[in-house]
Amino acid sequence: MTRTAAVNADTPDTTPAEVSLWQAFLFWLKLGFISFGGPAGQIAIMHQELVERRRWISERRFLHALNYCMVLPGPEAQQLATYIGWLMHRTRGGLIAGGLFVLPSLFILIGLSWVYIAFGEMPLVAGLFYGIKPAVTAIVVQAAHRIGARALKNKVLWAVAAAAFVAIFALDVPFPAIVAAAAAIGYVGGRMAPDRFRAGGGHGQGDKSFGRALIDDDTPAPAHALFSWNRLARGALIGGLLWLVPMGLLTAGYGWDHTLTQMGWFFTKAALLTFGGAYAVLPYVYQGAVGHYGWLTPTQMIDGLALGETTPGPLIMVVTFVGFVGGYVKAVFGADSLFLAGAVAATLVTWFTFLPSFILILMGGPFIETTHNDLKFTAPLTAITAAVVGVILNLALFFGYHVLWPQGFEGAFEWGSAVIALGAGLALFRFKANVIHVIATCALIGFVVKTLL
Repeated sequence: MTRTAAVNADTPDTTPAEVSLWQAFLFWLKLGFISFGGPAGQIAIMHQELVERRRWISERRFLHALNYCMVLPGPEAQQLATYIGWLMHRTRGGLIAGGLFVLPSLFILIGLSWVYIAFGEMPLVAGLFYGIKPAVTAIVVQAAHRIGARALKNKVLWAVAAAAFVAIFALDVPFPAIVAAAAAIGYVGGRMAPDRFRAGGGHGQGDKSFGRALIDDDTPAPAHALFSWNRLARGALIGGLLWLVPMGLLTAGYGWDHTLTQMGWFFTKAALLTFGGAYAVLPYVYQGAVGHYGWLTPTQMIDGLALGETTPGPLIMVVTFVGFVGGYVKAVFGADSLFLAGAVAATLVTWFTFLPSFILILMGGPFIETTHNDLKFTAPLTAITAAVVGVILNLALFFGYHVLWPQGFEGAFEWGSAVIALGAGLALFRFKANVIHVIATCALIGFVVKTLL
């Protein structure tokens, strides 16, 4: 056997024992409750547990799977868990891994959303959110900086980011149109000036070994991971039915214009636009949920992102909060069933948001080798990622405006929020503080400010 990665003298050379589906289930369940820190933190946890400690998959195979998930719309950490679960235990393994990555967060957010909407005016809750919202503004600015530092490697990509910012900030261009235009620029640019649209960074090939892995560098792909037209057609049919049946039932039972039906349709579109992570699609969610449908207010949208930052699971789980508040406020089941309305809407939104991720992983897995490092495939993504930087910057300005001038520019400037935001930014940029620690500290400060001052 040829191994390109260096192996230390004390590195174990024995292959770990086979992992049962029950053992995998217990790990994925644990991961669902400890997956804090956004995608970077979640991927780091999986790498530490699956590559370094348990040796279920090798460094190279892990990064190769991650590269594939990075080019798909949707939360890459959840997709990576789905992919590894599928590779180890077929479709049921992928469903367990991806599902348990989401379900704990779903139940937690339904509970927190109810507390927020029912008791949000209480001094304790109001004080905590007074400190959390400026922290979230600083976190979004950091996200724009982090993605920009990785993605904007030349003047062309800087121009794409600037154009995206102007389009959404000044011209109010819909987010899907920005994504489509960026993809077209990337496709053409990848042919005319390929060096300008090569992925600038990202995840390289593994150069470490932690010993023999259960799925090692030279482990052949299992039978279920080999491409088959029959398997592809069956996956497409089942995936299509899993979307079509609930959407058809909603349309038949409530009508196309009903709140629940429109939530299903809107968040299906949002799921297919989640390039660059949750921060990238949040402006689209805001445009629809706040501006078009009126499911929640701008302030509630910021509060929802704050809850998403403080719970385990993908950050895109903020859509669960949007669904709960929308179903609750619209009283879709009547004034006597507000909690049920919110819980059903939250569950429905989560289903339509994550269904495309499962379909893309379970159907697209066998194509990994053919798409990896193919410029025709990655150049549009490179341009989209550049546009995402401009979109996130607009999101940061949106949050900053509503946090610092909650009554509009004609109202008073919130000096307390400004100081908290500056402190959070200093902690994130200068001291590289943990996001959860920053949010917790700012929440405590906000409570003190609102209670004692």
